[in-house]
Amino acid sequence: MGAPIVQLQEANIFQNKQCILSQVDIEVQAGDFVFLIGKTGTGKSSLIKTLYADLPLQEGQGGIVGYDLNGIRQKDIPFLRRKLGVVFQDFKLLPDRTVFDNLNFVLKATGWKDKAKIKERIQEVLSEVGMESIEQKHPFELSGGEQQRVAIARALLNTPEIIIADEPTGNLDPQTSLEIMEVFQKLHQQGMTVLMATHDYNMIVKFPGKILRCDEGAVYEVVQKKPY
Repeated sequence: MGAPIVQLQEANIFQNKQCILSQVDIEVQAGDFVFLIGKTGTGKSSLIKTLYADLPLQEGQGGIVGYDLNGIRQKDIPFLRRKLGVVFQDFKLLPDRTVFDNLNFVLKATGWKDKAKIKERIQEVLSEVGMESIEQKHPFELSGGEQQRVAIARALLNTPEIIIADEPTGNLDPQTSLEIMEVFQKLHQQGMTVLMATHDYNMIVKFPGKILRCDEGAVYEVVQKKPY
């Protein structure tokens, strides 16, 4: 087994100078599908923000996709994030741009210049999430589920080593949530590593994966797979 894609050792996770999670020890290997569960306010989002260097790791050891999270330099954070695909609960699409322009914006910002290759890559990722024909639509013309599919496509643009999803079905109805989970499952079956924070326990029952639970300031693995 190679080096883990994500590793935290004795990490203390802080938000606004308050220690939210203490002595966190986790590993995510290439090809894992990991659920991070727990009630709202138990530290799931703070943990995820630490992984994509939105919150600094102040105590303990941590690494992700070959980057050391201890004292990562500000100028290195964009390069780290290119190796991650981050999907948020509220989609974070630019409302005044078409789907194509949303994705084009990301590719140009990460150094793509060849227009033909940009167009080809955008078509590839939209096809992967079942959204081939909506390039010229604006986000407001799409349903919540369609917007989240576009957000997943955006996360795939630079062929990340891991997708980190923070409550990706949090704003969606149960049927749409199921469809979005099936997109993640399909990506996982193709070899993508996925770390997903959720409080939707129905998903954990339907989709197998390793389960890490945030509770009372700690993170621990749930070995038995059953609804809580």
